[in-house]
Parts: sequence; structure tokens; C-alpha cells
Amino acid sequence: MSTTSYLAQAAVPLIWLVIACVGALVRTRGVQDRAARLETWQRWWAIAALGCGSLWMTVSFLTIPDVMAEAIGFTRTPFAFEIAFANLGLAFLGLRAASGSYRERMTAGISAGLFLWGATIGHLYQWIANGDNAPGNVGGVLAYDVLIPAVMIILARRSRTVQNLAAQPQFSTEPSADRRRPVAG
Repeated sequence: MSTTSYLAQAAVPLIWLVIACVGALVRTRGVQDRAARLETWQRWWAIAALGCGSLWMTVSFLTIPDVMAEAIGFTRTPFAFEIAFANLGLAFLGLRAASGSYRERMTAGISAGLFLWGATIGHLYQWIANGDNAPGNVGGVLAYDVLIPAVMIILARRSRTVQNLAAQPQFSTEPSADRRRPVAG
């Protein structure tokens, strides 16, 4: 495999991260409200990164399982079908989280993390123990698997913090009208 072909295959999963970041950056350009910016980032990350990225994995594992197996460094197995449907579940979580509450977004991030961080451990094990340096095992898939749930969880927490700060009563340093003393004059 040529270096260009290897790099192209290794970079494919990163497309979804780039789309999410570019979409959120464009959409939030000029937006001053921090809560609104976080909301936009959460939606883009949920839809593009987790939702569409996982849907892409679903379609790929169902329609071109031999190519996907080769990209990972394995021969075709019946587990490709299972991986496809696990990713379909992640796609559903991502698309649902786009309009979900804090709890739904946090649940989607944690659920994605359970699968994707487990996959990361598997990729690293295969790389270290068996020398599997196939582009679909040690390439952009590692960043994809680590960053998608991590960013979803971080964005949900930050959004919750911003909402909580906005809901707190604002205290003024000015004395209230009933505490002011008339000036003797």
C-alpha cells in the first residue's frame, strides 16, 4: 500500500470530526452568547460526529465488509454485521442527543464512550501485541474513538455549568435603596 493510500484510509474517520468543527465554527461566528455557542457545538457534534459518523460506519460494515475488515487489518468475520448494528445504535444516540436534554446528551456521550473507548483499547492492543498497523486500526479511528464521546461529555458539562451560572441570582455591589442613609446636609 502506498503512503498516500495509507494516509487517505487512515484519515477517513476524521472527516466527521472536521465537519462537526467547521459546521459549529461557521454557525457560531459572531454569536456572543456562550450558552448559544455551546448549544450549537453540541448539536453539530451529536449530529455530524457521532450521528453521521456512526451511520457511515453502519453502512460501510453492511455494504463493504471485506474492505472494512482489510482496513482494520483482519479478515472478514461475522462480527462485521454486529459492529454495523452497534454503530447504528450510536447513530441513533447521536441524532437523538441533538435535541436532547443535558441528561440525554450526557447519556449519549457516556454510552458512546463505553463502546468507542472499548474499541480504542482493542485497537491499541492489536497494534502493540500483534503489530496491526493497518490504517483502520491505528489511524484516525483512534482520534475518532477517543474524541467523540469525550467532547460530547465535556460540551454537556460545560453547557450545564453555563446554565447553572445563568440561573443564579445576580448580586449587586450597590446598596439597596432601603439601606441607603440620607445624606445630612
